[in-house]
Amino acid sequence: MSRFHYIRDPDEIERRSFARIRELTDLSRFDDDQAQVAMRLVHTCGDPSIVAHLAFSPGACAAGLAAMRTGAPILCDVEMVRHGLNRRLLGKQALCYLNDPRAAEIGRQRGETRSMAALELWREHLEGSIAAIGNAPTALFRLLELLDEGAPRPALIVGMPVGFIGAVESKQALAAVAYAEFGVPWITVHGLRGGSALTAAAVNALGRLARGIRF
Repeated sequence: MSRFHYIRDPDEIERRSFARIRELTDLSRFDDDQAQVAMRLVHTCGDPSIVAHLAFSPGACAAGLAAMRTGAPILCDVEMVRHGLNRRLLGKQALCYLNDPRAAEIGRQRGETRSMAALELWREHLEGSIAAIGNAPTALFRLLELLDEGAPRPALIVGMPVGFIGAVESKQALAAVAYAEFGVPWITVHGLRGGSALTAAAVNALGRLARGIRF
């Protein structure tokens, strides 16, 4: 018998966690689906204040759910996002080309980041996809450039790159043009915060919603 007393049942831990998140988090400005995404982000980072920076375009959750239900590809800027996705919910539909040798070669030829170059390999998968960018602001900027050039349109962009150079600006650009100019819905966390874990959490939340799982 252990002298440490703690809850061991994973279902009970999750149930209590989300009950506590509801108590601590102001979800009043979100609809029911948005609140599920917001709570999953709070659960991931342990900080209810994150929701003050969370933003959705019109129709973002609906577009993500529709894409999930059709098995659309999920395009990830880095492997950390891809590995953070729940395969039980999402199957094997996540793709990441950051470590593809072709991306490295494109980056060398153009003098740009590998994260940017990898998006060239997204083109054939973009139409109707979920684009999940959680690390590289340059990748988010490049995705917006591709759309501006007439590339196929994803169903949803989850754009939450983190960092001190370009992260804030890339998310501001996403919010300014993706839906307004290209008709592509988006979800983001404004400011310096973001990252692979939060991006994967948002996509996982949509995966749960698509299967009727709510907290």
